[in-house]
Amino acid sequence: MTRTKPASLVLLAVLGGGAMWFIETALAASGRAVVLPPVTLGVALVLIGVIIVAMALPVRRVSRGVANARVDPFYATRVLMLAKASSLSGALLGGGGLGIVGYLLSRSVVASPNALTMSIVAAVGAILLLVAGLVAEHMCSIPPDDDKRDDGAPDPRGIS
Repeated sequence: MTRTKPASLVLLAVLGGGAMWFIETALAASGRAVVLPPVTLGVALVLIGVIIVAMALPVRRVSRGVANARVDPFYATRVLMLAKASSLSGALLGGGGLGIVGYLLSRSVVASPNALTMSIVAAVGAILLLVAGLVAEHMCSIPPDDDKRDDGAPDPRGIS
């Protein structure tokens, strides 16, 4: 599996921001209430990020040779897939949260500080989920083989 590309993260963030900006504008134009994410959304996203990093710790220990224990390869694969999914969803939700913040700040009528705070907390929580997903993805990577030294000679330990 390849690492998450920055271009895909930026694309998802732009799509999320544009979609939420459009939704907020359409709701306001039709006279309905705009979407405001609850503060608990940001808190839940941060907790999910912490859990994902904690799940990646055993895989990191085994892949770096720190622990003598073994990790089920299916567990490692699932953690890696969850890390990648959380980084992608964090980019999408972070862009959406920033789209809401941008919409609220661009209106001629000043939004309530509570609405702005809730949107900022959701956006920050999503960005932290994105970062946690990328960190967990990095923790699940296997270090490169060091079978040969830099000069091309075989490893003196006899490992081939």
